[in-house]
Amino acid sequence: MDIRPLRGAAYRRMWIGNGVAFFGFQFTAVAVPVEMFAITGSSAWVGLLGVASLVPLLIFGLWGGAAADVVDRRKLLMASSMLAWLSTIGLLAQALLGLHSPGVLLALTAVQSAGFAMSSPARQAIIPRIVPGDLVPAANTLAYTTTTAGGVLGPLAAGLIFGAWATDTGVTIAYAVDVALFTVSFWAVHRLPAIPPIHDAAVAERPTAGLRGIADGLRFLVTQPVLLLSFAVDIVAMVLAMPRALFPEIAEDRFGGGSAVGWLFAAIAIGSLAGGLTSGWIGRVRRQGAALVVAVVGWGIAVGLAGFAHSLWLMVLLLAVGGAADLVSAVYRQSILQTFAPDRLRGRLQGVFTVVVAGGPRLGDLRAGAMADVAGPTASWAGGGFAAAGVAVGLALAFPALLRYRPPADDEVTR
Repeated sequence: MDIRPLRGAAYRRMWIGNGVAFFGFQFTAVAVPVEMFAITGSSAWVGLLGVASLVPLLIFGLWGGAAADVVDRRKLLMASSMLAWLSTIGLLAQALLGLHSPGVLLALTAVQSAGFAMSSPARQAIIPRIVPGDLVPAANTLAYTTTTAGGVLGPLAAGLIFGAWATDTGVTIAYAVDVALFTVSFWAVHRLPAIPPIHDAAVAERPTAGLRGIADGLRFLVTQPVLLLSFAVDIVAMVLAMPRALFPEIAEDRFGGGSAVGWLFAAIAIGSLAGGLTSGWIGRVRRQGAALVVAVVGWGIAVGLAGFAHSLWLMVLLLAVGGAADLVSAVYRQSILQTFAPDRLRGRLQGVFTVVVAGGPRLGDLRAGAMADVAGPTASWAGGGFAAAGVAVGLALAFPALLRYRPPADDEVTR
C-alpha cells in the first residue's frame, strides 16, 4: 500500500478517528436490520430502513455539501457527527426499554442518516486540503481500506454477539459498543486545523448554503459528463446489485441463523480489505474511467453468482470478490470527483456524491426486499447482480466520455 499520506499529522489523526468510529458503526449496521427482522419477520420491513435513511440523505446531503463550501469544514463535521452520535444513543435507549417498535427504528435510522449526510461532504472535501493532490488516490485508498477493515471485524464481532446472546440482549450490546467507539471520532475532528472556505477571486459571487448554492453546484455538475457517468454507474451498481437487505433472511433460511449473518455482513468488506492491502497499483492507473467501469461490472457479476450459493463459505468468497471490485470502484469515483472539481465547489459536489453513494445502497435495500417478497430472495439477489453488470456496460458504451477519462496532472488540480 501507498502510506505516504499518513506522514501528515492532520490526515493521520482523521484516518484513525474515522477507522475506529466506522468499526463501531458496523455493530449498529448489523443490529438494526437484525432487530427489525426479529420484530416483523419480513425482509420488506428491513428494506424500509433504506427508505427511512434515503429522504434525510437527499435533503441534508445536498445542504451539508453547500454548507461545507461556506463555513469551516472542521466545525461542520463536529456538529453533524454529534447528531449521528445522539441518534445511536437513542437506538441504545429503545433497546434497553424493550420498545420493539418498527416505527421507532425507522425514525432513529432517519436521524442517524441526517447526521451522516451532513458530515460526509465536509469529511471528504477536507482530504484535498490536508494532502497533496498527487496523493489523493492513496489517501482515499487508505481511508476505504481502514473502513472496510472495520466492515470486516465489526460485523464478525456482531455475529459473535448474536450467536452468544438472544436478539434483545445482542442488539443492546451492539448499540453500546457503537456509542463508546464513536467518541474517538470527536477527538480526531477536534485536533484538525481550521479549514475555512477558499474564495475564488475569479468568481465574484460568494457561495451560500441555501438553495442558490446547491443550484450552483448542480449547474456545474450537469456540464461534466465524466462526473455524471461516474455517479450513474455507482447508482446502477448499488440499486440493482446490493443484497444487504436479504442477509437476515438468507442467513436464517440457508445457514440456520446465528453467526452466519455476521459473515454475510462482513463478506463484502473482507474483499474490500484484501483489495486495499494490495492497492499500490491503483494510483498508477491513468485510464481511471475505464478501470471504474470494469470494477462495477466485476461487482455485479460476483454478486449475481453469490446469489446462487448454498454454501456459506462460497457465498462469502464471491461477495468478497465483489467487495474487492467495489473498493477499486469507490477509490476512482472519489478521486475523480476530488481532483476534477475546484475547491469552491467541492463541498456541494461531495454533497451530491454523498446522496448517490449512500442513497444508492438504501434504494438497493428497498428494491431487494420488495423483490424478494414477490419473486423470492434468489431471484432478487442474483438477478439484480447480473442486471447491474449489463446496464453498466451499456452506459459506458453509449456515453464513452467516462471510458476516455484520465486524471489531470498535479499542478492542474484546483486546491
